[in-house]
Amino acid sequence: MEIKEYVKLRKSYLTETINNLEEKPHLLIIQVNEDEASNAYVKGKIKDLSLIGAKCTHLKLALNITEEELLNVIKMNNYNDDVDGILVQMPLPKHINETKVKETIAPIKDVDGFHPLSKCIACTPKGIIDYLKSENVVFEGKNAVVIGRSNIVGKPVAQLLLGLNCNVTILHSRTTKEDMNFYLAHADIVVVAVGRKHFLCDQPLKETAVVVDVGINRVDGKLHGDCAPNLNVKLQTPVPGGVGLLTRCAMLENLLICYNNRRGNK
Repeated sequence: MEIKEYVKLRKSYLTETINNLEEKPHLLIIQVNEDEASNAYVKGKIKDLSLIGAKCTHLKLALNITEEELLNVIKMNNYNDDVDGILVQMPLPKHINETKVKETIAPIKDVDGFHPLSKCIACTPKGIIDYLKSENVVFEGKNAVVIGRSNIVGKPVAQLLLGLNCNVTILHSRTTKEDMNFYLAHADIVVVAVGRKHFLCDQPLKETAVVVDVGINRVDGKLHGDCAPNLNVKLQTPVPGGVGLLTRCAMLENLLICYNNRRGNK
């Protein structure tokens, strides 16, 4: 099933579920930047929340807000019973510590899944794994290669794959070309998150492999993935219209998880 169709079905389920709730899940989005991409992301999230019947408050704060003031805003909303989930849009101004911000959000309200004690799985890894499961991808005993070791995608998606009993290898900028080709030639599942246009293009791959392209690279006004299009593999996620949609969908599902956890619902 194409990702757009999969996401449409997931949103239909969320809409139906929320329509049957007495109270609507409420997400607070805190933004402390004037980043063009962030503005677009926030606009998309607000639209998604509206479409499924959830509530959203967008709190845009001054760029010169102090770290202490921002942390106090988060703490205040940790105790706000009207708010089910809190999301702080990245990036933050340089004078604010990103880790402190992530760890100040109450774990039960952390829809991004970044807090060490969060009740949610980070959105991009969750979206990827849930979609692959829907495609009946076999994990147990399979060789999974993750290219990229970020704390947002690479490491958590590797951990999820390991939990599904894959043999997991993480490759990165210091991996030699020879080793890269060796591991890719034996890979059943490949997740690429390096932020370089068409990083994966002519490396040896199994025809039966599944390739997940996390990259979004804007070059000459167009969006390109970390993988060249139309690789000779069984399944390849597109860019655009791929992992970005899965990430946004996972955030909506995480909000519902936070809503239910706060009320003791199963």
